[in-house]
Amino acid sequence: MAGSILLPPGASAQPANTALENSNKSKQPAPGKRTLGKTLEVSSVGLGVQNMSRTYQTTIPLRAEMHNIIRTAFDKGITFFDAAEAYGPWEVEHILGEGIKPFRDKVKVATKFGWNIDQQTGKWLAGLNSQPEHIKKVVENMLKRLQTDRIDLLYQHRVDPNVPIEDVAGTIKDLIKEGKVLHYGLCEPGPQTVRRAHATHPVTAIQNEYSLIWRGPEEAIIPLCEELGIGLVPWSPLGVGFLTGAIDAGTRFAPGDIRGNESRFSPENLAGNLALVDLLRKWGAQKHATPAQISLAWLQAQKPWIVPIPGTTQTAHMLENSGADHVKFTDEELAAFTGELNKIQVKGERLPAGVLALSGVEAPIKK
Repeated sequence: MAGSILLPPGASAQPANTALENSNKSKQPAPGKRTLGKTLEVSSVGLGVQNMSRTYQTTIPLRAEMHNIIRTAFDKGITFFDAAEAYGPWEVEHILGEGIKPFRDKVKVATKFGWNIDQQTGKWLAGLNSQPEHIKKVVENMLKRLQTDRIDLLYQHRVDPNVPIEDVAGTIKDLIKEGKVLHYGLCEPGPQTVRRAHATHPVTAIQNEYSLIWRGPEEAIIPLCEELGIGLVPWSPLGVGFLTGAIDAGTRFAPGDIRGNESRFSPENLAGNLALVDLLRKWGAQKHATPAQISLAWLQAQKPWIVPIPGTTQTAHMLENSGADHVKFTDEELAAFTGELNKIQVKGERLPAGVLALSGVEAPIKK
C-alpha cells in the first residue's frame, strides 16, 4: 500500500536473480486461491501496483512495461491487484485500468480513498477526507480511471479522525447497493473502529503493514480478524525490499526515498536488523527458495486468510514473489523458524513519525 505519503512511491528492490531463482520460476505452477472475508476469492499472492508510476529512487518506469507486468501476472495466475487514488495521485489507477482491460472480469481490483485530494485538479490538500459526499465523488472518478463499472474491494486508506466510521461504512454500504463497490475494507485502523465499521457493514479485509520486520498486527489486528471473519492483506510484506536481501549494512538511500527516514534502516540499526536476512538466507538454502519467497511463505503460513501483496516494477521479481505460494512449512519447520525469528530484536520505527501517527487511529463517536 503498500502511497506517495504513506509508503514512498517505488519498486521493491530485490537483488538480481540467481540461477536458483530462475530454475524455481521456470516450472512454477500458478498460485492457489484464498478467501478474504466470507466471499472474496483471490489469488493467494496478489500484486501491489503502487510503485508503477514512480520508484523509490524517483525514476519513472516505462508504462508499457508496467502493463506487461500486470498482464504477465494474470497469465501466471495472479488475480488480485492493489492500487489507490493516492498513488500518483491517480496515475497508478490509470495504469492498472489499462493493464487489466483485456481480462477485467477475471480479476479482483482493490483501491483506496481517504486523502484530501482535489477531485478536479489532483492537488493534495491538507489532511484526510472521508466525508460521504467526497467518497462518492472519488468512487465515480476511480471507476473512470480503472475503466470498470465496479470496484471489487474499496478500502478507507486511513481512518479520518473527523468522520464517524458509521458514516463512512454507511456510504460504502450505499455504494454496494448501487453495485459500484462489492466489498469494504480498512487500512491501518484502530481495533474499535473495525468493530464499529463491521457492525454497520461487514468488513471484508484489513490492510496493514505486516512482515518479518514488522509483526505489530499479531497483537490485536490478527486476533480481531479471526474473531470477526475478516481477511488480512499485508502491505510491504517484503519490508520495502529489506527482506529480499537487497539492502546491506552499507546501504544509504537516495533523496526522496522514504526508507532513509525510517529509523529501522538507519546506520545504527541496520546492521543488527540484518540478522533477519541471515535467517532468511539460511532457510532459503534449506528449502531451495529465495529470501523473498521464504518471507512471503511465512506470512501465508500464519493464517489461511492472509494474502500478501508484494509490489514491484520488474517482471522477474513478480514471478519470484508469486512462487512463494509453493514454499510450504511443516508444523515443525514453522515452529523452528519462528523460534529463531523470535530471538531477533528489530530496532527502529517502521515509518516516519508523522506517517506513523496516522495508523491505529480510532474514528470519532457518532453523535
